[in-house]
Amino acid sequence: MLRIAVCDDDKEVVQAHKEIVGICLKQCGSVGKIDVYTAGDNLLYDITEDHFFFDLILLDIEMPGNTGMEIAEKIKPFLPNVKIIFITSHIEYAIDAFELSVFRYVPKNTLETRLPAAIRDAVKLIEPEEGKAYTIQTNSRLEKIPYRDIYYIERDGKNARIAASGGMSKVRKSLQQVYEELDAAEFLFIDRGCIVNLIHIMQIKDGTAVLKNGTVLPVSRSHLQEVKEQINHYWGTHI
Repeated sequence: MLRIAVCDDDKEVVQAHKEIVGICLKQCGSVGKIDVYTAGDNLLYDITEDHFFFDLILLDIEMPGNTGMEIAEKIKPFLPNVKIIFITSHIEYAIDAFELSVFRYVPKNTLETRLPAAIRDAVKLIEPEEGKAYTIQTNSRLEKIPYRDIYYIERDGKNARIAASGGMSKVRKSLQQVYEELDAAEFLFIDRGCIVNLIHIMQIKDGTAVLKNGTVLPVSRSHLQEVKEQINHYWGTHI
């Protein structure tokens, strides 16, 4: 289920935008929970202090307290993958919005045509990530890593280190615990200290697994035959 926040200091506007989001979700065949905010500072607090997670945020730029621009900048460390749609009547903000790498900028005078399209486009991008994602939660951040982005996971002392397309992430859990939480056929042990996502394996060669990104990982002799069998079985049922 998608988590969406709508934030505008005008109560009527925020309800109108919520209705548009609901219509767009139905059109996309998606299910979502929509939270509304009439104070940007409340949204900021929920994300940075109470660690609320959102996939998509519709955010007015001109608000009392923290502006939409300031909120977007402050929540990025907590929600690095969140999609933000900025809504404003001031065209000059577009450049700043672009620099913040927001998903879309919608001027208020084109809301009827551009806002629904922006929401539908965002949902289409988010949905594949929602199917399967590994969540890392600490006191300071909440991170969701789509399964398809994970290359491998290795033991790092008392931590597990996740190598993904977006970089390295650590979680203070054992490798076995992470494996059990993933609970997906595409992840398998190739060594006591390493789990690999077999969708990224290009070939098994000379006792190693060669991944699409060029990484070469050793496969232990005791796991080699099982790894080959699991790869054949997985692709046999998914192609």
